[in-house]
Amino acid sequence: MEKFTAVILDFETTGLSPGYGDRAIEIGAVLIRNNQVVDRFQSLMNPGKRISGFIEDYTGITNEMLSKAPSAAHVMEQFASFIAGHNLVAHNASFDRRFLDAELSRIGRTRTREFACSMLAARRIYPDAPSHRLETLVSHLGLQTDGLFHRALADAEMTAQLWTAMIGEIKGTYRLKEVSFDLLQSLAGVAKRAVPAYLERVAVGQ
Repeated sequence: MEKFTAVILDFETTGLSPGYGDRAIEIGAVLIRNNQVVDRFQSLMNPGKRISGFIEDYTGITNEMLSKAPSAAHVMEQFASFIAGHNLVAHNASFDRRFLDAELSRIGRTRTREFACSMLAARRIYPDAPSHRLETLVSHLGLQTDGLFHRALADAEMTAQLWTAMIGEIKGTYRLKEVSFDLLQSLAGVAKRAVPAYLERVAVGQ
């Protein structure tokens, strides 16, 4: 059932790019199997450097909290085990992929599975949404939320809800029996106007 299993993850970070020295400060993730959350992972992670006042205000994560957090290396060893063997999903996946790869590299580990981007998929499944930012989609679709954004586990939970909502939307609209990780991943390479015909062909093939 691997094609119906994925780890949906989110990082909070010190900035926008590990290439400029930015680090992860929190990881949150949920493991979904057959559209059900079956496990969770969350931890602050001490990056070994202070974070800016802007990041403190944006995330609610403070330097004091990080000073008491386990090291990034320790957290990433645990997280590498959590994601082992699973497909990966993130909203704006290029961002989280860069940080995941950078933090894994620091401990001599590499990612073995590919990412799907829930934002790119949502652009094709919900083309008329006001925007495709996570919080906008959550509001637009009426998904359950505790109102907390920019904390890793909360964002991962909401992305998981979006992911399962998109699966339901595809099944309902195109009468597909199954919607796999590979299918949602493939939507990123399909032109928006071509998505209906593409999914109709998939339905016929099932």
